[in-house]
Amino acid sequence: MGELGKKMIRYMELRNFSPKTKQAYIHQMKGLVKFYNKPPQQLGRNELEKYLHHLYYEKKLSWSNVNIAFSAFKFFYERVLGNALLIDNIPRPKAERRLPQVLDKSEVAAIFAATVHPKYRLFFMTIYSAGLRISEAGHLKVNDIDSKRMLLRVDQGKGKKDRYTILSTKLLGELRRYWLWQRPQHWLFPADKACDKPINDSSSRKSFNNAKKKRALKSRLPYTPCAIVSQLTYWKPAMIFSLSRNSWGTRVYRPPAFTPTFKTSKIAP
Repeated sequence: MGELGKKMIRYMELRNFSPKTKQAYIHQMKGLVKFYNKPPQQLGRNELEKYLHHLYYEKKLSWSNVNIAFSAFKFFYERVLGNALLIDNIPRPKAERRLPQVLDKSEVAAIFAATVHPKYRLFFMTIYSAGLRISEAGHLKVNDIDSKRMLLRVDQGKGKKDRYTILSTKLLGELRRYWLWQRPQHWLFPADKACDKPINDSSSRKSFNNAKKKRALKSRLPYTPCAIVSQLTYWKPAMIFSLSRNSWGTRVYRPPAFTPTFKTSKIAP
């Protein structure tokens, strides 16, 4: 896309789009250019309509993916080329409304029990108990834990918005035991090979998929780590945390007589 691509990236940066949104928009524009083998400024309304139809009915992409493509084209032609009329008359795909895939208590317990690494097990439990997205749980910091008000601070979540979510007493106890084992300094769940970076989304998804394969839960496959968040609607948060007892190792589960407490700046005995 050359200069137009650079201009699009610059506009997205001025709008403070997230890295994932910028990556998705550029990916969709490259797909459009590759499909027609033409510069985007040479394409008309009919070409855009046919390409969106191709994505949905021939490539069988989901509504959300087609909607991202539509948004990318709308941003490019309106903001970068200044040609809003080209995209205005193209109908946006109608939103699909589906019920969430809800796992029962035994399936949630099976996922936790099949997760071998204690850090990833607690990571999934945190998602489940607090109702977090993967990226939100991965970017939790030690000082985001407010044990006085029993809240977790989500810093710059979806839409670059801060918010608070629930912190159960069960999860607080597990996090304290985890701190005695790992002693995280900044990120609550640091990356495996770099403590100065948060846990990687792809590695957490890989761990979840491995646990899913081990249990071979066929009734509601496929599902993602976000599927366990749906349980908040139906089951009490943190009902499953007893599964992790003795999972950190004997060194951790023989703590001294004192009880570690959370502070706003760090977790310390």
